[in-house]
Amino acid sequence: MTITSAQGAGKSSLWRERPFVLLASARTVSVLGNGFARVALAFAVLALPGAGPGRLSLVLACQALPQLALVLVGGVIADRMSRARLMALADLLGAGAYTGLAVMVLSGHAPLPLMCLLAALAGTATALFGPAMDGMVPLVVPANRIQRANGLLRVSTNSASLLGLALSGVTVALLGAGWALAVNAASFVVSAALTARLPVAARPPKKSSGWADLREGWREFASRQWLWVVVAQWSVVVAALNANAGVLGPLTADRYLGGARAWSLIVGAQALGTIAGAGLASRVRVRRPILVAVLATFPTAAPIALLAVRAPVWLIATAMFTAGVSSDVFGVLWSTTVHREIPEESLSRVSSYDWFGSLTFAPLGLLIAGPLASTVGLGRTLAGCAGLVVVATGAALLAPGVRNLRGGGEGEAVLAS
Repeated sequence: MTITSAQGAGKSSLWRERPFVLLASARTVSVLGNGFARVALAFAVLALPGAGPGRLSLVLACQALPQLALVLVGGVIADRMSRARLMALADLLGAGAYTGLAVMVLSGHAPLPLMCLLAALAGTATALFGPAMDGMVPLVVPANRIQRANGLLRVSTNSASLLGLALSGVTVALLGAGWALAVNAASFVVSAALTARLPVAARPPKKSSGWADLREGWREFASRQWLWVVVAQWSVVVAALNANAGVLGPLTADRYLGGARAWSLIVGAQALGTIAGAGLASRVRVRRPILVAVLATFPTAAPIALLAVRAPVWLIATAMFTAGVSSDVFGVLWSTTVHREIPEESLSRVSSYDWFGSLTFAPLGLLIAGPLASTVGLGRTLAGCAGLVVVATGAALLAPGVRNLRGGGEGEAVLAS
């Protein structure tokens, strides 16, 4: 393979442009807080009296269900109003949810129904935020710099995630999970303040109904084989990865690997890998981006398989680093292709179908992961998750649209076979 040098606009710095800096800063702060939440929420639930795998699965499923149920609504709203305003409102909703969770955990009074309600509010915030964020990049950077912008955004946010994960284990161990959740709530407030300053105007009023907008978005989505095939693939992959990250991995770490610090190290290695992966993907343009993106999914199964056999922490962390690299190669290539191929005016709706499809089985995976692990064992459940990732990814490669879609020219480096 050969790599041709970058040219033109790809060399100039996006960090000198205020809209991009505001967007990147908002996402970086929010992701820094979420790095705390990824570790803190699981261990906060597990530390409650009488808690176990079933309760953890229930709380996380309550967070995931609204993401699935409301993400299509979020896509329609994001294509009808200022995406920046919707992102800010979603951030404030998330701040309220995590503040409530932090107060309950710190006070020691955390009734399960209320925890589930607040987790559902946090999931609602994500459902509103996600499609709006996916549609923001083409509004703040030129079309010929989208891949570079996607890569830089992922480098900055993944760096923040790594820092958050590194600090979260220490915070949970020394101060408790409640304070880690409070940090996440504060990060949402800062993110909302930054996002509200983005110079993105409200959209002209639409005469069509929300249902008509949904149908139009569906036509854009369903007419592209590469799009719906990969979303179908990731509906399985996300379910397996979420079950591992939310329930099975923390349980394995808690029982066999040393607890929150070990799990923080493992997911921190993944975050470090995503920085390397995003940096790589931002600088190269492959001729068949979706084919490369799908192939990059295979390594994500490796750390799950290693957890299944209770491999040493360093080996699991190494596999998680590799999975992080490959997952962000997928992410940058996927986002850039979607931004290039989908009309901007329907981008958030198409993104919402992407989110909806990808999250279809995520609540089910979270809900059954704990009980299944209790019934058949952690090892077998983890091995099944790894197998699902491999089978779904192999099936996606059978689609001609996945194998043959060609990338566009952005003046970036070209990875040619």
